Amino acid sequence: MKSSSSEPYPIADTARQIQPFHVMKILGEAKALEAQGRDIIHMEIGEPDFSSLPQVHDAVQQAMNAEQTHYTPTLGLPELRTALSDFYQNFYGAEVPSERIMLTPGSSSGLQLLLTALLNPKDKVLMPDPAYPCNREFVRLLQGQLISVPVTESTRYQLTLSSLKSHWQDGIKVVMVASPSNPTGTVIEADELVAMAEFAAQKGAYLLVDEIYQGLVYDRPAESILSRCAHLENVLVINSFSKFFCMTGWRLGWLVAPDFLIPTLERLGQNLFLSAPTLSQYGALAVLKPDALAELERRRQTFQQRRDALMDAMQSAGFAPRLCPDGAFYLYWDISAFSDDAEAFCLELLHETGVALTPGTDFGDYRAKQHVRLAYTNDEATLLRAVDKLKGALLKRAPLSDTPN
Repeated sequence: MKSSSSEPYPIADTARQIQPFHVMKILGEAKALEAQGRDIIHMEIGEPDFSSLPQVHDAVQQAMNAEQTHYTPTLGLPELRTALSDFYQNFYGAEVPSERIMLTPGSSSGLQLLLTALLNPKDKVLMPDPAYPCNREFVRLLQGQLISVPVTESTRYQLTLSSLKSHWQDGIKVVMVASPSNPTGTVIEADELVAMAEFAAQKGAYLLVDEIYQGLVYDRPAESILSRCAHLENVLVINSFSKFFCMTGWRLGWLVAPDFLIPTLERLGQNLFLSAPTLSQYGALAVLKPDALAELERRRQTFQQRRDALMDAMQSAGFAPRLCPDGAFYLYWDISAFSDDAEAFCLELLHETGVALTPGTDFGDYRAKQHVRLAYTNDEATLLRAVDKLKGALLKRAPLSDTPN
């Protein structure tokens, strides 16, 4: 293939297809405005505003003092894998042997690892639209075929057993779901999720469940599919120490896979990243202990209070999202009454109000230009101030004609 005039040597076709995060343009604009002295309220960033726990810092310092800074086994520290197995038992009531758990450099690496182990070129992957951007991009990178199923508030922006059946095609190898999801914060009810896993098993396909925000759920107990699917060998789970555990910068995640897949994942891990960060693993050992989990529960309650306050404020202002999220720390807001161009809408509001939001175009194609994501990763007073700023700006806009859902 010929290179372009700006590329003296060729770049891979698959790499060209990978899309950027549109939110990075918003973030860049927001940082530039901050540098000019503007007060910016960041509701575009998908990470907790809480720092990692002091227990993590102490454990990492102790590991450094003990010179525990060498590579770990590719599957991860044995004691951390055991601690995660205990966590599944105590937190979810799930029997997950440590031998089925693998530590990864962030959950994105875990997702890439699983898809690399499963997909041949042209294999099909079915997922909802909207969904987390990297899910689509990893499928493209591996030259798989993406089947995006539009989902709406009628199914709480989630796939269902009915939608799986109606969109099923020959050649589907993997179904990907997230519960709670990014960007919508909605969950798939446990019975529905199990039924979807069983249907996929009948079709000879895997169900890959992103549980990164499990733990950050509200008005319901935290649930893992692993507590319900011990009889199935097609269920894969990825998780992370980033969100519920507030360890985003430590870049540590894990996956759970059936026994038969672990040797393949280990070989791939040896070649792709060798092992997850050692010091992060020692920090994670501390965050799974009872005192740390008690503090994380207090933080979960804070996120729930923020969700409730933000929903109430937006409702009072007359522009509430259609659904109240079940978990995570996001609201998915239909802006079709105000705009049909989410990226322009976010940029205009940023410059006018100083409130930074994420355009829906980061998360798919279906009605993406009529949605934005708000992250409630600020204290309650700041969130209420953001709503006041948005209300002032929206009152100045002439409403668009009603847009059908």
